[in-house]
Amino acid sequence: MPVHLEPRDVSADLENFNSVLIVSCPVCPPMCLAMQQDSPFIEFFKRGLKTGAFEDYIQSIRKPLEQRGVRTGAYAIHIPTPMMCLWTEWQRNRLLKRAKDYEAVLVLGCDSATYTAQEVLKNTECQVIQGMDMIGTTNATLKVRFPLTFNLDMHCVLQNGGEHQHKITLGGSKDIEKMAS
Repeated sequence: MPVHLEPRDVSADLENFNSVLIVSCPVCPPMCLAMQQDSPFIEFFKRGLKTGAFEDYIQSIRKPLEQRGVRTGAYAIHIPTPMMCLWTEWQRNRLLKRAKDYEAVLVLGCDSATYTAQEVLKNTECQVIQGMDMIGTTNATLKVRFPLTFNLDMHCVLQNGGEHQHKITLGGSKDIEKMAS
């Protein structure tokens, strides 16, 4: 069940920090950005397991911060479980160790990923900022192309709202149409 996420403008949230660690979940966020930009999810022989659209997005956050003299870092951990919402105690301790030298942690992930970071860093002075909005659940088809390139063809985003479930159809122009199902 991939969560559908959209980037949040966090520039104002990061204004007053001298150091920011960008912590990312390597599952849903890259998948969503690849679909939103109609680009490959994985191009194994070009980028390994990294998603070009997501890596570019991380750089678009880091570059303006670094131009202002802010020290940045990026952190993701794939083993034993890549999903940040399911990190083991070892993975959580690694985040704690890595984040100790930063004033803020920007989480690129769902609400549960942000909760993971908040719980890990609750006894520190490091501030946790959520960098993506959860919109709903994505339904897509994985397409494999030669040579080991994976694309996602998004069908819809399902949003839970009260007692009704809405089907949100995303068009090429990023228009959102809500229809009660």
